[in-house]
Amino acid sequence: MANRYEIDMCNGPLFGKIIRYTLPLMAAGILQLLFNTADMVVVGRYAGSNALGAVGATSSLINLLINVFMGLSVGANVAIAHYYGAGRFKELSKSLHTAITLSIICGFVLLIIGQVASSPMLELMGTPEDILPLSASYMKIYFLGMPVMLLYNFGAAILRAVGDTKRPLYYLTVAGVINVILNLVFVLRFSMGVRGVAWATIISQAVSAVMIVKCLIKNEGPCKLAISELGFDPSEALRIARVGLPAGFQGAIFSISNVLIQSSVNSFGAIAVAGNTATCNLEGFVYNSMNSFHQTALSFTGQNMGARKIKRVQKVLVYCLFCVTVTGLGMGLTGWYFGKQLIGIYSKDADVIAFGLRRMAIIFPTYFLCGVMDVVVGSLRGMGFSIMPMAVSLMGACGFRIIWIMTYFAYHHTPEVLYSSYPISWSITFLVHMICVFTVARIKYKDMKEQAA
Repeated sequence: MANRYEIDMCNGPLFGKIIRYTLPLMAAGILQLLFNTADMVVVGRYAGSNALGAVGATSSLINLLINVFMGLSVGANVAIAHYYGAGRFKELSKSLHTAITLSIICGFVLLIIGQVASSPMLELMGTPEDILPLSASYMKIYFLGMPVMLLYNFGAAILRAVGDTKRPLYYLTVAGVINVILNLVFVLRFSMGVRGVAWATIISQAVSAVMIVKCLIKNEGPCKLAISELGFDPSEALRIARVGLPAGFQGAIFSISNVLIQSSVNSFGAIAVAGNTATCNLEGFVYNSMNSFHQTALSFTGQNMGARKIKRVQKVLVYCLFCVTVTGLGMGLTGWYFGKQLIGIYSKDADVIAFGLRRMAIIFPTYFLCGVMDVVVGSLRGMGFSIMPMAVSLMGACGFRIIWIMTYFAYHHTPEVLYSSYPISWSITFLVHMICVFTVARIKYKDMKEQAA
């Protein structure tokens, strides 16, 4: 029964399978953003610009705190994909149960961090005083849901590793509809504002976590979860961490630079924060669509590395780069053209719309550069290399943006100068990643030929 959801990544034509694998991922990402957009629209329309800015002011900080732990789900994906491609199902089962155990532990650690660190870190970011209490309240409630959020994401990563992207989409759809309904009930009926949006998010995430755990328990294939076998296998935890921790730190590195940029946006006032929030949410539709090809490159590369098919790994990279470029350019340019109308969905305030358009004019036409950069990172991680892309991102993205903000932006204090740091850093990081991936592929190919001989 489980096999009808899975895609054979190691045999047969690749391009069609890449599209079939990616489309449910893309749909899931867009659906999730639509539900998040519903959060923003409900808050912006019915709780005011300050409430919209309060939610937006937390996003980069939330990402900073959770990315290290979420990176472990990437490690689980790669480990399970390698085992699945190699047909090593006993090790796969150990890795699966270790991954689920890790998700629960990390979720409770994040819950505690969120309660303790939210207010002090928002203050350090220079969050405007008129939205600081709302932002802190939203974050503290949001982090109560970390255990179920990580449980769902680890479970989804396990299913994706064996080629199943459909069932996570089904579960996300159900949870998202619940989220929208609860938003309307909590905000409109009970006037709970940002607190209502946060509680709606937690409840919907709990629903998705329950569904994905039930799916894994009922699975009759290699990815079967047995509650009695949950535990911590040190060797599998280390294997997951070798790829997952650098991936998580890389996400945190990007988030650090985004926190600095958010702090810089905060310096322009609450209206700027609201306009920036609306545009960032729109960017999410493009990013999640492109990021689907990152996840595709990760899983397809992982399985084919396990099956020792290096030439298919190279084809996967080429196909994913082509697809992500077309997707990023198409969606980015379309979004830029209809920018005023799209931002107007979030807020009718002319100043909010005007500021949002200033960001959109720089980010949207160049956003495909972020997509191609991420696809190359996915290929490297799928091969089992994670420290290398982390180091490159540290220098090319975080390092560059910090230097840019502290030097050029400090003397030319405009939103345009601030936002220009994005496409420049994407370009630099992509070029270095490409050099790395070709070097690694040659080494891997040589090693496999020698081992075969």
